[in-house]
Amino acid sequence: MSKLPPKYPLLSVSGYTAPHEHFIDMDTGRRRYKMNRYFERLWQALAKPGREGEQTDVAAALAGAGRPLPVIWLLGKTGAGKSSLIRALTGLSAAQIGNGFAPCTRTADMLDFPEDLPVMRFLDTRGLGEAGYDPADDLEACEKRSHVLLVVARLDDPVQSEVAAAISTVRKHRSDTPIIVVHNGADLLPEEQARFRARQQTQQVLEKAAGRELPSVETVLLSGEACVTESGIDALVTALDTVIPEVALLLARDEQRGAERGAFSELRAKVLWYAGAAGASDVVPVVGAVTVPAIQAEMLRTLGKRYAVEWTRSRMTEFTLALGAGAAARYGASYAIRQLIKLIPVYGQTAGAAAAGAVSFAATYALGRAAAFYLHRKQQGLAIEPDELRALYTDALRRARRERRR
Repeated sequence: MSKLPPKYPLLSVSGYTAPHEHFIDMDTGRRRYKMNRYFERLWQALAKPGREGEQTDVAAALAGAGRPLPVIWLLGKTGAGKSSLIRALTGLSAAQIGNGFAPCTRTADMLDFPEDLPVMRFLDTRGLGEAGYDPADDLEACEKRSHVLLVVARLDDPVQSEVAAAISTVRKHRSDTPIIVVHNGADLLPEEQARFRARQQTQQVLEKAAGRELPSVETVLLSGEACVTESGIDALVTALDTVIPEVALLLARDEQRGAERGAFSELRAKVLWYAGAAGASDVVPVVGAVTVPAIQAEMLRTLGKRYAVEWTRSRMTEFTLALGAGAAARYGASYAIRQLIKLIPVYGQTAGAAAAGAVSFAATYALGRAAAFYLHRKQQGLAIEPDELRALYTDALRRARRERRR
C-alpha cells in the first residue's frame, strides 16, 4: 500500500494509507483509487436504491420482521417512581409517556421508544400493594416478554413485602432473569447513615427473595413540583450496559456534548434501528447478502438528508478512505465469509447465523456513527479528521458488539 498523493482531487484526507485498489489513469498518468468491493457495493445500493428483486426483502427487514425489541420491565409499589424513571431515561414528558403506553394485559401497559422507529420497550405493571390487585396474571405475562427487571423501591418505604413476593414468583419461573434494584428517593433521607441503613434493609429483603446478590443504584428523580437535582441515571445506564448494551447505547448521555455529539444524540435511535434491522436480516441465509448493504445504504441516505449533505462517489470514497484499511478491508472480507458460513447445514443456520447477525448489527451501528461525524464535518465546512473518525468507529463497534454476545 502506498501513501495517498497529496494532490489527489477527490480527497481532503492527507498523509493516509489507502486501503483501496489503485490503477494508473492512462489519459492523465495519475494514480486513481477505488473503493474495495464491499464499499463499492454499498455505494451502488446508495446511488441506485430499490433495484428490482431487492425491494421485498429490504422492506421486510426495515419493517423489523421477526426482530424482538429488548424489553425493560418496571416493578414496584404505587408511588415508587416508575413513571418518573421512564421520564428520566427517555427525556419524554409525562403527557408523552401517558399517551404512548398501550395495554398488553388488563392491568399492564407497554411503551415503545422511540415512538416512530422503536428500539426498545418498557413494560409497566400496576403498583404492587394496591387494594384488590392480584399481580399473578401480570407477572406471568411480563416475565416471558422481558429481558431485564428494574425493581423500583423508595428509600423511605421499608415495607417491600409485596415486591419481594413478586420477585420470588419470577424466580420460580425464570431464575436467570436479570434484576437491577433502583433505590429511589435519596433526597427524602438526607442523613447519610439513615439512607445507608434503609438501602441495606431493602436490598437484603429483595436479595433474599431473588436468592442471589443484586446490582443496585440510588436515584433522585424529578416528580411533580419537587425542586431537586436528578441523579443516578448514569449509574443505572451503566448497570443496564452489562445486560442489554443495545438499550444502554440508546439511553447513554454523552459526557462531551459539543455540537457534533449533540447532533448525533438526536440520531442515535435511528442508527440503532437500522442496525437492528441489518442484524435481524443477516441471520437468514442468502437474504442478508442482499439486505444488509441495502439497509446500510438507506441509513446513510437518511443521515445525509438530516445533515443536508448529498452522498456522491467522491464523498463515499473520501469517507471510506478516512475509515482506513481496518474498517474497510476487514469488514468486506468477513462479510463474504459470514454469508458462506450461513450455508453450512445446521451450524450455519444456528451459530453461524447468530454470529452474522451480531456482526452486522455492530458494524451497521459503527458505520452510522462514523458517517454522522463525517457528514457533520462536511455540513460545517470542516476538514475530515481520520484519527477521530476511526476512533469513533472503533469505539462504537466495540460497544455495539457486546449486545449480541450474551
